[in-house]
Amino acid sequence: MKQQLDARCLLCPLPVIRVQDRINSMAAGELLEVVCTDPGAASDIPVWCRINGHKVVEMQEQEGELVIVVEVGDSQ
Repeated sequence: MKQQLDARCLLCPLPVIRVQDRINSMAAGELLEVVCTDPGAASDIPVWCRINGHKVVEMQEQEGELVIVVEVGDSQ
């Protein structure tokens, strides 16, 4: 099951903080779909994932919004 997080209209560092908060309550292997409008999230979220042992499995832009799907890693 994929959880969703609406991070639209949030500016750095809030999208990353919201992703971190949500992932802390998720189990390894679960997916989190994040919708952002901050262009910096395209680099910030993948970097945060690498540092913290999570994986970006999909990233695409749809109608001016960035959709990032993160797989929760084991490192929690």
